Amino acid sequence: MTTITEPNREYDIIVQGATGFTGRLVAEYLLRQYGKDGVIKWALAGRSKEKLEKVREDLGPNANTLDLIVADSFDKNALRVMAARTSVVLTTVGPYALYGSDLVAACVETGTHYCDLAGEVHWIQKMIDTHQKQASKTGAKIVHCCGFDSIPMDIGLWFLQDAAYRKHGKYCKSISMMVRATKGAVSGGTLASIINAIKESRKDRTIARTLVQPYSLNPEGERKGPDTKDQQKVIYRVDAKTWTAPFVMAGVNTKVVRRSHALAGYPYGREFRYDESVMTGHGISGWLKGVTIIIGLGALMFFLSFSVTRNLLQRFVFKKPGEGPNRTLQKNGYFNLIQLGRLSDGTIIRGRITGDQDPGYGSTSKMISECAVCLAKDDLQAKGGVWTPASIMAEPLIKRLRKNAGLTFDLLN
Repeated sequence: MTTITEPNREYDIIVQGATGFTGRLVAEYLLRQYGKDGVIKWALAGRSKEKLEKVREDLGPNANTLDLIVADSFDKNALRVMAARTSVVLTTVGPYALYGSDLVAACVETGTHYCDLAGEVHWIQKMIDTHQKQASKTGAKIVHCCGFDSIPMDIGLWFLQDAAYRKHGKYCKSISMMVRATKGAVSGGTLASIINAIKESRKDRTIARTLVQPYSLNPEGERKGPDTKDQQKVIYRVDAKTWTAPFVMAGVNTKVVRRSHALAGYPYGREFRYDESVMTGHGISGWLKGVTIIIGLGALMFFLSFSVTRNLLQRFVFKKPGEGPNRTLQKNGYFNLIQLGRLSDGTIIRGRITGDQDPGYGSTSKMISECAVCLAKDDLQAKGGVWTPASIMAEPLIKRLRKNAGLTFDLLN
């Protein structure tokens, strides 16, 4: 199949899933930040023309000539035609294990770059193993995990290692990322993805092993290393002077970071270690908060493991995919992450990453938008393949995130 060359593309970016909650936020951000036909030329896509027309109407008069593209997630021909028209497909349609595979295949086939919000480790591994070779031939750059999981962590680690090398002439041998504070709602799409992963892992034990294997997203043949399973209990960190508890998204983020390191050729050494946790504070109150988190996570996983309780939670408690918080909650949200790196001589280097909106929606929509613009417009030297954000666009992306997306990356010492 002949790859369609970049100059022949009609659009820079097509937003697939524009009628969903996060897709609408992406469309609003692109219009506000880049206009309709300014730096980028973009279009809206989804399975319903009527809903797309409503989204365009809601965006206001500045969007009234935005092109609309109808493409269902299971219509392979429509997906391929759509992919062939653009340099980048940005998709918010999840769970990706249910709705994303045909779109990735279409992008790989047509040499189209792609970014998503996937946090489904077993599906991402499947995409790597299925498409890496062909994507390297067609030139398609496939980038998963372009939202809160795992942009701040993946790009943040690159930032701290770069700062360590500039300041000390060497890289950190280990880095811990600790969530200091967050405010925001859990994405309905994220919950749907977690539920689908639990369902699939109960049917297929190889999926269960993939979800917990620390290096499951590394290239084939390199899925081993010094890190063990993610933190499962309350641990006191003397170097940070705080109790820490398990972080629910560590199971995705840590694997993405390790894949970035592998794709870069292990510049930090094959014994480099990385972990994530939640800071819970000092003394007995900090310990009790950590225990409460563990009990809460355990209860959630227990109830999600059984169809009756799972269905009740989905019906009465959880947000549905496509639903999200109101504007005030989005804008009042934030996240504050602390990094602690250790050099081989014991020197500690600290960093901080912050976001100015709700991590699951407001910040995520800005992060994935800037990833798409970066893929479309920046001179990325990497060839086609299945990449992580840091392995393909760390330096240009961190500039965009700082300038446009409300993220900060700071060295504390």
